[in-house]
Amino acid sequence: MIYIDVKGEIVPSGNEWLYSWYGIQATSPSQITQALKNANGQPVTIKINSGGGDVFAGCEIYNELKNYSGEVIIEIHGLCASIASVIAMAGKCKMSPLGEIMIHNVSTSTSGDYRDMEHSVEVLKKANKTIANAYILKTGMSEDEAYNLMDKETWLTADEALEMGLIDEIMYSDEKVDKNLLNSLKNNAVSFCNSVGKLDNNLLAKFKNYKSANSQPIKNNEVDFFIQEKLKAKLELIKCKEVLNNE
Repeated sequence: MIYIDVKGEIVPSGNEWLYSWYGIQATSPSQITQALKNANGQPVTIKINSGGGDVFAGCEIYNELKNYSGEVIIEIHGLCASIASVIAMAGKCKMSPLGEIMIHNVSTSTSGDYRDMEHSVEVLKKANKTIANAYILKTGMSEDEAYNLMDKETWLTADEALEMGLIDEIMYSDEKVDKNLLNSLKNNAVSFCNSVGKLDNNLLAKFKNYKSANSQPIKNNEVDFFIQEKLKAKLELIKCKEVLNNE
C-alpha cells in the first residue's frame, strides 16, 4: 500500500514552492500526479487533512484519483472541508471518528461594475453545479439535496457522513464490539432455533409427505433448504455466544 498525503492548502501546480518557502503545508495536482505515477498501479491510500483551497486544483486531483488504474482508498484524518471534501469523493472513503467534513458553495472575490458582478454570479452558480456532481455521484442524492447542503455550509461528523453515504466506513470501528447488536443477533438466532428445533424426524416425515391445497407434495429440496437454514441459525448462535463469552 502506497500512502499519499493531501494536507494543508490545495493549490495550483507551480505554486508549491511559495508555500514551501514559508513552511506552509500545501498540496498541488502535480504532486498527486507524480505520486500516482510512482505508485504504478499499486493500491494507494490518500490521507486527507485539509481545509480546501483552489477549486480547479481540487477538481484536477479528483480526476487524477478517479482515473488511477489501481485501488484508491481515502482516509479523512482531521478536517476535510470545501474542495478537499470533493477530493474525498474520488474513492472508497474511510473517516476518523475525530474528523469532520464541511460542504459549502464555491466562493470568490471580484471587482468591477454591475456587469462584472452579474457575471461572477453566473460563474459561481456553474462552479457549484460541477462541484455538486461529486457528491451526487458518490451518494446518489439529488441535485437539490446537494445544493441544499452547500447553501447551508454543512458540517458533518463521521456518523452523519456515513448515514448520508459521503463516506463508506468509520475508521477504528472494528476495535469495539457492539454488544447491543450481538445480543440482537443472539436473540434472533435463539428464536429461529427454537422454532425449527421442534422439527424432529417424525415431523420431518410428515412435512415431506404433506400435501398443500393444490395437492402437490412438498419437494425434497424444500425440506433440505429448511434443514440447512436450521443449521445456519445454530452456527450463528454458537458464534454469537463465543463472542459474548469473550467480552
